[in-house]
Amino acid sequence: MITIIFAGVDIGSTTTKCVLVDEHNNMLTFKIIFTGFDRNASGEEVLEMALEEIDKPVEDVAYIVSTGYGRKAFSRADKNIPEIIAHALGTTPFYDGARTIIDIGGQDSKVIELDENGMVTRFEMNDKCAAGTGRFFEVLAGRLLGVDMGDLSDLIMKSQNPCVISSMCTIFAESEIISYLSQGVAKEDIVAGMSRSIVRRVIGMGRAGQMKFVEPIVISGGVAQNQGIVNEFMSQLDKKITAISIPQSTAALGAAISAVKEYKKECDRDV
Repeated sequence: MITIIFAGVDIGSTTTKCVLVDEHNNMLTFKIIFTGFDRNASGEEVLEMALEEIDKPVEDVAYIVSTGYGRKAFSRADKNIPEIIAHALGTTPFYDGARTIIDIGGQDSKVIELDENGMVTRFEMNDKCAAGTGRFFEVLAGRLLGVDMGDLSDLIMKSQNPCVISSMCTIFAESEIISYLSQGVAKEDIVAGMSRSIVRRVIGMGRAGQMKFVEPIVISGGVAQNQGIVNEFMSQLDKKITAISIPQSTAALGAAISAVKEYKKECDRDV
């Protein structure tokens, strides 16, 4: 039996992702690369990597939908959709019935509210400031503390006395961290303080947009791989939060699912 292939390409500011699915929305493969200066080239590269994984040529892809910051730059796409819609579509296969999505990427953060049918009812997004994003950790923990992103979760959960980082601005937060370092504060307490600051910022953003953080709540994006951050969200919200199993794939998967829908619509029109 011939499998029809559909592609979703999420071109973000930091990383570019591709998901291939079949006509039943089953994920065939997921690939991720760092986004280059040429957004179109990044889309082409990650699509090629995904197709190589399943040993298929690009001619076998029936429909391509792009999303993310660089979605309009990807010339091969048949259609592009907003990333908020893509996240909603791509979350359902991982957690059907989710009502709130917290997505923290490299350079933005989002809180998305869904109704019982998985439709977006409202959302808030921060893409203007590094505070509340993975970039906040990457810049401050990496440069000032010499901590790799992969070690952050263990350090956060090791902390016994998290420090208070009051500033939501990356520049001013840097001054606070330097001050703590000069006082001999342990790295784990500093990164735990950074974690609390990020979570406080994201929750505050959602509540400013009238979000009630209705359960079930899921978290996606690269930061979702950090269990220390997930634990901090649960502590501050006093609610259970589930991390998506492949957290950086949801927007690309949503775009791929949209590709299946659009292809079927075109087929129906041609009948």
